[in-house]
Amino acid sequence: MALKGLDIFKLTPKTNCKECGSPTCMAFAMKVAQGAVELSKCPHMSADALATLSEATAPPMKSIKVGTGDAEYTLGGETVLARHEKTFVSKTRFAVKLSPDMDIDAALAESNKVDYERIGERMHAEMVYVEYTGDVAAYVEAVKKVTGIGKTIILSCTDVEAAKAALEVCKAEKPILDGANASNYEAMVEIAKAAGVVLGVSGADINELYDTTAAIEKLGYKDLVLNTTGATIKETFSTTVQVRRACLAKNPDRTFGYPSIVNLCKIAPNDEPMQISLASVFVLKYGSIVVMDTMNYARALPLYGLRQNVFTDPQKPMKVEPGIYALNGGDENSVCLTTVDFALTYFVVSGELERSGVPLNLVINDAGGLSVLTSWAAGKFSGNSISSYIKENVEPKVKSRKLIIPGKVAVLKGDLEAKLPGWEIIVGPREAVQLVKFLKDLQADGHLMTVNIWSVLYRPDYKEKCMQRDLQLSDFSV
Repeated sequence: MALKGLDIFKLTPKTNCKECGSPTCMAFAMKVAQGAVELSKCPHMSADALATLSEATAPPMKSIKVGTGDAEYTLGGETVLARHEKTFVSKTRFAVKLSPDMDIDAALAESNKVDYERIGERMHAEMVYVEYTGDVAAYVEAVKKVTGIGKTIILSCTDVEAAKAALEVCKAEKPILDGANASNYEAMVEIAKAAGVVLGVSGADINELYDTTAAIEKLGYKDLVLNTTGATIKETFSTTVQVRRACLAKNPDRTFGYPSIVNLCKIAPNDEPMQISLASVFVLKYGSIVVMDTMNYARALPLYGLRQNVFTDPQKPMKVEPGIYALNGGDENSVCLTTVDFALTYFVVSGELERSGVPLNLVINDAGGLSVLTSWAAGKFSGNSISSYIKENVEPKVKSRKLIIPGKVAVLKGDLEAKLPGWEIIVGPREAVQLVKFLKDLQADGHLMTVNIWSVLYRPDYKEKCMQRDLQLSDFSV
């Protein structure tokens, strides 16, 4: 940021009103300088001071919004070159290339097969990159096919008339018009302004890209993305990295302060292994949008896993929402199993539980996003926290009174039995991989049997199991 805390403090009203949530204007100014608080939190800042500070404290890379509704995404806004310095802000988005000479419906159907959730995040190709091939009417028809499908549209088109016609079809969805270059940028700026869309800029090399971007800024248009794709892999990587370094340098050059598009279909056409490799490179090295031939699970699983690891805040643990997760058709009569809210633990455990096929309720309470032993040692996964959550959130919804706890915190069994009268506390295995056999054994022994009075009366196998466990009809109520 260009301004320090004292510089910001000089422009504050200095009333110490505390309405911003900070005890003093000085404290507020320091938080703004650190990027911890937005300027808008101060309700008494003058318009002139707000304008001055907004410009000076804005990230050297501009944040750009594209798309609408569920397909609206923010690009850019980065402040560091490496994740460990602070955090990356806007994750890389993946686009699938389409063109009028393709079977667009089939291509979309293929890429749409990849749509799954991992650690609370939807994984799918968020954008489509529609390439102009010379026929205006065919291009417009292709754009019509991708309009309204829930994906952000990128129009790869340097032809002015074709761009106008395509935007008439899809401008309401706030696409990116990736078509400005040294020869047509003035006309493209007018088209982008009229449609209110983001303009993509490209150049024959990095110098031409810089000059064209600077010329567009002089025309007063700054809703831009930079297409850093070159003629070769080496040139593309070099340009993409240099653009990001220039805008995040100690003395930033804001002419390069925009998100980037990297088109792998140009530098590695029809080469799936190379595209996957390059996509992983540009997730790490500054591709805001990465364009690929298609998206399938061979591409998605490594790329989305990498992206999720890179674009999470290292200062914040990955957590899932506390709640009751019914698995394998679990209902109010199904046994409960509890573990921590650390995302990795949750997804490993839930995967094994689903594999077991046993209906149950997975109970997750707030354990600070830590692993089982760490949260237990920190007092966040304790007899008190588990029993309180069970009483407040589980007992009103679940009739079963069986609770399986992780084997690594077997020490909690006695405490939970004292704090949860009427509950049977079962110590589970120490490792998630042992859950399938553990649950199937319990189910075979009748320990997880869902019992009601009608089952006992009309199903001899249930009645026999109840008798084996010394259960009488008087133990149940209608």
